[in-house]
Amino acid sequence: MTSPLPVAFAAGTSGIWQIETVKAVIGDGLPAATRLSVIEDVGRAARADCAWVLRGVTSNIRYTNRREADALASQQQGLHRPEAVRAALIPIRKNAAWWALTQDERRAVFEEQSRHIGIGMTVLPGVSRRLHHARDLGGPFDFLTWFEYAPAQADAFETMVAQLRATPEWRYVDWEVDIRLTRA
Repeated sequence: MTSPLPVAFAAGTSGIWQIETVKAVIGDGLPAATRLSVIEDVGRAARADCAWVLRGVTSNIRYTNRREADALASQQQGLHRPEAVRAALIPIRKNAAWWALTQDERRAVFEEQSRHIGIGMTVLPGVSRRLHHARDLGGPFDFLTWFEYAPAQADAFETMVAQLRATPEWRYVDWEVDIRLTRA
């Protein structure tokens, strides 16, 4: 694994990503903003005039076995591909019942019952993603998932998101916001 990477998603009036929509899926939305900066430089602070800033960190793989991790690694494309001019930031928070489960019980819900990894594999390599853990950083969300894709992959991405939201895993989600963006 590479070193953990702290990332800030800063929404305001500047940034290379234009915010198209912010939709509250479960729970409240987020304040309005027009642009988003994805700040991967730990020494660079978010601007003071941001409407909101969500912070997360990449971490070790969880809920994934070796075979699944190898399959993901063999098909996953990196971020920042020139053709990937669409993006989605989907922050979610899971409820107390999720966190009361043991690691193996969460794994069972995540993959054995919900097929989370299997569903996500259906859009690879066209959709790139990176998960940011936020629960232990004191922010409002547990996970910040960042996706990048070309316009030709939009329908496949929508299908994947709808399939994930229909799984048993999503019964544990008590806050989800869906933010769609285009690269300016």
